[in-house]
Amino acid sequence: MNVSEQLLNILLSIGVKNVYGVTGDALNFLVKAIEESEDIHWRAFKHEGNASFAAFGESEITGNLAVCAGTVGPGALHLINGLYNAKKARTPVLAITGQIPRELQGTNYFQEVDLKKVFDDICTYQAIIRSAAEAPLVIQRALKIAINQRTVVRIELPADVAELAAENEQFIHPIVRSEATLIPSINQVDKAAEAINKAERIGILAGHGCREAKAEVLALAKKIKAPITHTTKAADIFDHETENVVGLTGLIGNPSGYQAVMKCDLLLMLATDFPYIEFLPHGTKTIQVDIRAENIGNRTAVDIGIHSDIKAFTELLLPKVSEKKDSSFVDKLTKSFQSYKSKKTEEASPERDLEPLHPQIFANFIDKHASNDAIFTIETGTAAIWAMNHISFHSNRRVIGSFNHGSMAVGLPAAMGAQFADANREVWSISGDGAFNMAMQDFITAVYYELPIKILVLNNSQLGFVKLEMEQVGLTPALDALHQENVNFAEYAKLCGGEGIRVEHAKDIEHAIIMAKNSKKPFIIDAVVNPGELAMPPHIGMKQVTGFGSSKIKEVLQIISGDKEQWDNLKKELQAWFD
Repeated sequence: MNVSEQLLNILLSIGVKNVYGVTGDALNFLVKAIEESEDIHWRAFKHEGNASFAAFGESEITGNLAVCAGTVGPGALHLINGLYNAKKARTPVLAITGQIPRELQGTNYFQEVDLKKVFDDICTYQAIIRSAAEAPLVIQRALKIAINQRTVVRIELPADVAELAAENEQFIHPIVRSEATLIPSINQVDKAAEAINKAERIGILAGHGCREAKAEVLALAKKIKAPITHTTKAADIFDHETENVVGLTGLIGNPSGYQAVMKCDLLLMLATDFPYIEFLPHGTKTIQVDIRAENIGNRTAVDIGIHSDIKAFTELLLPKVSEKKDSSFVDKLTKSFQSYKSKKTEEASPERDLEPLHPQIFANFIDKHASNDAIFTIETGTAAIWAMNHISFHSNRRVIGSFNHGSMAVGLPAAMGAQFADANREVWSISGDGAFNMAMQDFITAVYYELPIKILVLNNSQLGFVKLEMEQVGLTPALDALHQENVNFAEYAKLCGGEGIRVEHAKDIEHAIIMAKNSKKPFIIDAVVNPGELAMPPHIGMKQVTGFGSSKIKEVLQIISGDKEQWDNLKKELQAWFD
């Protein structure tokens, strides 16, 4: 047995079934060992960046450690973006990277990169294997840290070490998985209960750390008559048909969610390090509960900070709070949220047959036809806006995205990782054309592995969210920089051996969605949508008003001076707005 085979055996002992990557150099011994195993599979990707996002997708679905790999130098560097995304999402992922032989390190050898320095900000721990003797010790340490801290770690395998005879088998032992619960002090719980009992209008901002405490959070909300606003990552926890839930706040939120947070006199922040400080109140009494102490008070001033597991906290808190009688705050916001949802349903009517098409219609039909236990991977950008506003993440549906890191190109590879993790569940990827262009080389990988993922590409031939960002700060859209020169994505799907359909007419949308749902192959819906479709945030401040106003004035001046591209851009915006 060599060191590579020893590494493989340790991975098998913790239930690893897939390794996503591109092989070469130091990884070849590991890949050969995987090939000879019946219990683990090498998933050969076209690009290491997609491989790391696939590992993220698998781990999000299974809750277990997932593994990606890249060889020396450039191969390892390509993993970085997906790994950074996993780090910020607190998703346990192991990166196995190659390294040049030990005797050549430090000589500026071909493809030499000091990976320890490069990965230092990404990984909680890096197992640099310098000898066969230490290999099992540092490998197991890396895995224990990744699993129990829900973080990213790296194992570095130099080319000359990979083939060495394994040593110290006697030190290999089962990996201990922590099942401990962090319980708050009774004194802190009492302080929280006292503050809640004195407050009149209480709002709850809930993050993904509430997943195991959903029932307790809902019970608390009902008892204290509090509306629940949730983060994007918690969209599949708090169903929008559930009592007291009033949806999202933040850049892609709605007015009810915004007001629940901003108009309360006591805010409960539960398991979230919500990053958008402009959507948080800064003079409101705030209680923040988080399993990560460093998150408490990170975004806004906190009056009571409680370091605790959410389930443990809410179980202790519930008997100590008095039932509120006045439900006017939550009733008003719930009614407003219902009205908002009705408006969004109207906006997604297939009767709105303007061409290019409204993207909401596609999202609405996917919501209608997707299975109740479907997995959705959501791209960063305007695709996230339409998905969050028009797809119900109810029942056992899951939603995955780069919600903390904010990277594009997560949708396709994360969908592949999710499908590898659960072959029996329906997987949908909602993507913009810009994001899909970054990752599309691995669609052929999905075909090779016969992954029946369904991909909606909202094709508006531009970077739509970047356009909104430019307008927000008073710039006219830089149309050449924003433009996406796209292939026919449906034809591309067929060229790769998958299936696809291009949709340009409203009457064809539902049929396309049904075709994708029923396909046994990877399927692309090339949805030709209006680049002028506007998505407004739940609250627009004076700075944004000034920025957009300034941008539009500049656009008109450019049009007057004969700029035909800006006229086409503005015309499409007006058509979409008034349709």
